[in-house]
Amino acid sequence: MSADATLTSKGQTTIPKEIRESLGMKPGDRMTFTVMPDRTLVVRVKNRSVTQLAGMLRKKGRKAVPIEQLSR
Repeated sequence: MSADATLTSKGQTTIPKEIRESLGMKPGDRMTFTVMPDRTLVVRVKNRSVTQLAGMLRKKGRKAVPIEQLSR
């Protein structure tokens, strides 16, 4: 997906609606900008909280591992 945007005199821009929707962005979401050596700009949207990540690595039928064992 690709979309164009314009930089204002104040250094601001609007993320096009189709991009915001495809990323599930909403007001208050944070982003990280990284400039690569070839001048490519990578933008990462940080719109998940830690609580939303809970259970993502759990597999059905596996026992949970206590946190004390994870730090070993």
